[in-house]
Amino acid sequence: MTIEELVIFFARIAGSLPVVRWAFAGAIIAILVDFSDLFMMNLLNLGGLRDYQAFDKLADIAYMVTFLSVALRWSGTPRNVALVLFTYRIVGVGVFELVAWRGVLLFFPNLFDFWFVLVAGLMHFKPNYYMTRRRAAFWIVVLLALKEFQEYVLHWGKWLDNYRATDVVVDWWHAITGLS
Repeated sequence: MTIEELVIFFARIAGSLPVVRWAFAGAIIAILVDFSDLFMMNLLNLGGLRDYQAFDKLADIAYMVTFLSVALRWSGTPRNVALVLFTYRIVGVGVFELVAWRGVLLFFPNLFDFWFVLVAGLMHFKPNYYMTRRRAAFWIVVLLALKEFQEYVLHWGKWLDNYRATDVVVDWWHAITGLS
């Protein structure tokens, strides 16, 4: 691994740890840190990331395991769905590694993240909400629609492949402020 890969990987691990203490807020932090690697790889010059997609999927496992450790403390439908979705995503990452084609991720969307954030948010903001199988099915359909769109944009359509994260922020800043 390059030094840059190590720095980003350890940042991703550190960013996943708050979820163990604060499920909802920690999940938001972990996801933001997950996105931060797009900025770090643009700003650091410590050897680069040789294969971003493979690196990202490996680094995702760090926060997914912390999410799973929290989800294992849940009971009933939320826990069972989390286990199935985690397993499905791990299988998908394995298939992605075998075939080395990003499009495969459209068939193995990471619903586990969305499910975790939903359940952690409900537990935090609506602790009396009872997740029945019927409600879980409804939420899975909603989350799947959102996640498939995201997976399409990122991995099938590759709409963002020609952009650097830092350039997007600078362009937005110029558009909002009118400053060049």
